[in-house]
Amino acid sequence: MNYENYKTLSFRRDGRVLHVTFNRPDTLNAFDNDLHGDFDRFVHEVPRDEATHVIVLTGAGKAFSAGGDIDHMQELIDVPSGIYGEIAEGKRLINALLDIPQPIIAKINGAAIGLGATLALFCDISFAADHAKIADPHVKVGFVAGDGGAVIWPQLIGYARAKHYLLTGDAITGADAAAMGLVNFAFPAAELDAAVDAYAQRLAAGARRAVQWTKATINVGLKQVAASVLEAGAAYEMLSNQTRDHAEAVAAFRTKRAPDFNGD
Repeated sequence: MNYENYKTLSFRRDGRVLHVTFNRPDTLNAFDNDLHGDFDRFVHEVPRDEATHVIVLTGAGKAFSAGGDIDHMQELIDVPSGIYGEIAEGKRLINALLDIPQPIIAKINGAAIGLGATLALFCDISFAADHAKIADPHVKVGFVAGDGGAVIWPQLIGYARAKHYLLTGDAITGADAAAMGLVNFAFPAAELDAAVDAYAQRLAAGARRAVQWTKATINVGLKQVAASVLEAGAAYEMLSNQTRDHAEAVAAFRTKRAPDFNGD
């Protein structure tokens, strides 16, 4: 496979392990059109990569991914019809991620926010730095958590805890996330790379087809949940894009002030 002509993803191969990095460190790896396009392309190409047995996904710089790009949110407010294609792309992205045969390890090296958290949590195994902040703050920008957060958080930590974090947008540290089962493991930042590398090589040395088909079997139930929840979440997210509260939250964020929500 040729991974040389991506704009916003970088790649490093270590034997059978492919390291994939969100490479927009100046924006904390926030998702704009370029990163959306590159990652969508990657998740559809990598299943055909016979040289890759394990994938490690991480972010360049201080963050895993800050999630949605606020300027792009303003574009969707200005031209609401633009969200239609994005919602379809988002559903396709989550389904493709679940269909990738190779096990994917999330290396959450820093903040994983919104869509960044969703993608990390949909990976098969997750390692977080102790200090990393994980949150799905869609509600803080007047948006519905329709891109997958409402699917994966309840599956990992139960409905009661998931409702708390999704309805408030509160962040959780990597250490606390591991303690409650939101991620698999947490390590001090200085030990994270070595821990992930050792685990990736362990999986890569295993029986390839058995590992892949076990992942596929486990994901059958998750895909059924995702299919129903993503449909509802997509519809509600499109509606919330047209609300006054969402427009107010984006404007407040861009002008560095607190939003004034009025329920509309």
